[in-house]
Amino acid sequence: GKHRIVIPCLGHFKEEYEKVSKLYMNNKIRTTRYTLWNFLPRNLFEQFHRIANLYFLFLVVLNWVPLVEAFQKEITMLPLIGVLTIIAVKDGLEDYSRYKMDKQINNLVTKVYSR
Repeated sequence: GKHRIVIPCLGHFKEEYEKVSKLYMNNKIRTTRYTLWNFLPRNLFEQFHRIANLYFLFLVVLNWVPLVEAFQKEITMLPLIGVLTIIAVKDGLEDYSRYKMDKQINNLVTKVYSR
C-alpha cells in the first residue's frame, strides 16, 4: 500500500511536499453547514421541515385558489417571507461565525516532534 511522508520543516523540500501532499486528504476542521453555493436551497429545505413554516406555506398556496381566497395573495405571503428571511439571516450569521472560528483553528501554529 501507500505510505505517508511527513516533512515537518519544508525548507528546500517544498516542491516534493507539494507533489506528495496532493495524494492525501487534508485534516482541516469544518463545522459549517453551508457554502455560498448551497446556502439558499439547503436553508429553505431545513426551514420547511418545521411544521409551522409548512402551515404558512399551505395557507399561501390555499389563498391562490380563487374560491378560498380570503385576503390579497401578496398579503398572505408576507408573514412567511418575513419569517424565512429572519431565520435565514440568523443561520447565515451563525454559520459565518463558525467559518471564522474554523479558519482561526486551522491556521494555528503547531509543533511537530520527531525522534
